[in-house]
Amino acid sequence: MRRIFVDTGAWYALVDRNDPDHPAARKYFETNRLPLVTTNFVFDETVTLLRRRLGWSVACEFGLGLRGSGLAAVAHVTAEDEDAAWTIFRKFRDKEFSYTDCTSFAVMDRLGLRTAFAFDRHFAAMEYQVEPAL
Repeated sequence: MRRIFVDTGAWYALVDRNDPDHPAARKYFETNRLPLVTTNFVFDETVTLLRRRLGWSVACEFGLGLRGSGLAAVAHVTAEDEDAAWTIFRKFRDKEFSYTDCTSFAVMDRLGLRTAFAFDRHFAAMEYQVEPAL
């Protein structure tokens, strides 16, 4: 079954109405019919970013909503994923990938996911399909 990986930037854009990507994120989210998958690392990064930029209550509401709604499956990054992520991180020194990006790539590969709901060109650089199209 085809599933869509959700990156931090997409979650953030859905929450922050002032984010320049909010309209595109909202439109994609409302029309997508495929199951969503994210990781515990992306969850961490998103909650941290929301707290820093929009405050604790927004971050907490998002966290409770994602964890309690079944909106997206949360795949846990395994030790093997971290090994693969570290290999990716070291291999692509010219790409400015964050370590979380690398864990996302490793999990996507493990789960056979080829499409990311993201506003991060790093996914396209790794030859994943990015939605909405960049």
